[in-house]
Amino acid sequence: MNYFFIWSGLVLLVMMIPLFYRMNAGPTALDRIVAVNMIGTKTAILLVFVGTIFPGNRVGMFVDFALAYGLLNFLGSLAAARYFHRSRAVAGEIDVEGEAEEPAIE
Repeated sequence: MNYFFIWSGLVLLVMMIPLFYRMNAGPTALDRIVAVNMIGTKTAILLVFVGTIFPGNRVGMFVDFALAYGLLNFLGSLAAARYFHRSRAVAGEIDVEGEAEEPAIE
């Protein structure tokens, strides 16, 4: 059974490689935020996998760490999205309600 979790963890690590590329070379800030959020989610899953492999039946401790890390990951993504939304509103790209303004055609 441990081999299943080891191989699943390795597959998750391989699936993170394109996300690291998107995090560094993303064309927009939103792409980078989503990539970091996905990496954080996969890391939380890896923590649970490590807890199942770790000797001594300490799965609960790793699940607690994974839940705390997932919550911080979610809150960090919300904070970054709110920051970028407000910075776009200050720059005049969107109005206060969040809808895009129509470009002026001259």
